[in-house]
Amino acid sequence: MYDEDDLSLLDVEVELESPLDKMEPLTAESEVPKPDPEEMLPLLEHPQPQQRMLAARAFCDVEDARAIPHLISLLTDTCPLVRVSAAYGLGRNPSPDAVEPLITQLGRDWNGYVRKGVVWALGNCRDRRCLAPLADALRTDISAVRLWAASSLAQMAQIGYETVVGAIPPLIEALVQDPVAPVRSNSAWAIGQLCRELPSNIVYATAIDALIQAFAEDKDLGVREDTKAALLGVGDPRGLQLIETLEQEGWF
Repeated sequence: MYDEDDLSLLDVEVELESPLDKMEPLTAESEVPKPDPEEMLPLLEHPQPQQRMLAARAFCDVEDARAIPHLISLLTDTCPLVRVSAAYGLGRNPSPDAVEPLITQLGRDWNGYVRKGVVWALGNCRDRRCLAPLADALRTDISAVRLWAASSLAQMAQIGYETVVGAIPPLIEALVQDPVAPVRSNSAWAIGQLCRELPSNIVYATAIDALIQAFAEDKDLGVREDTKAALLGVGDPRGLQLIETLEQEGWF
C-alpha cells in the first residue's frame, strides 16, 4: 500500500487534480491545428526530457499507432513528467501491446501523478487483464489514484459479463468503506454503469443494495446525490421507490 505522506508531489489540496493540469499548454491558442505527428514522432527519442515530454503530450491529442512503441518505452523514462505524458498518450492511443507495460509501471512507479495517468490509460485499454490491477489500485493506492481507478473500472462494462462481475466487488467495497467522499462518488457512478450491463441476478441485486445503502446512509451529501443519480440511471424499481419515499418524507 502506498503512503500518501511519502509523496511530496501530491499535497492534500491538489492530489485529486489531473497530472496534466499543472503543465503549461502546448500552445497559447485554443483554436489551432493539432500537432503534426511527423514532427512529434522523432522527438519521442530526443535526448532532452523536455522535448520527449512535449512529444508524448502531443499524442494525448493525436492518435497515431506509430507512436505506441515509443510511448511504451517512455513509461520507464527517468523523468516523471515524461512518464505521465506517455501514460496519457497511451490512454489516447490504446493498444493490447501497452497493457502489460502499463500494469508493470502501475506496480512500481513511485510517482502518484504517473500512477493516475496509468490507471486512466488502463481503463481506456478495455482489456480484461486490467481488471485485477485496477481493483488493487482502488483498494490500496493513494486517494487520487483510487478516484481514477473507480472510474476506469466502469470501462469493464465494454469487455464482457465475467469482467463486469469481477469489477463489482471492489467498487462496492470502496463505496461502503473508502474514507474519501469523491472516491465513494466515483464508485457509485461506476457501479451504476456496470449494472446497466447486468441481468437481474444476485450480482445485480447486491450492487443495487449497495447503492441503496449509500443513498440512505452516507454522511456526505455529494455521495448521496451521485448515488441517487446512479440509481436513476439504472432505473431499478427498488431504488426508484426508495428515492421517492425518502424525498416524500423530507429526508432530502
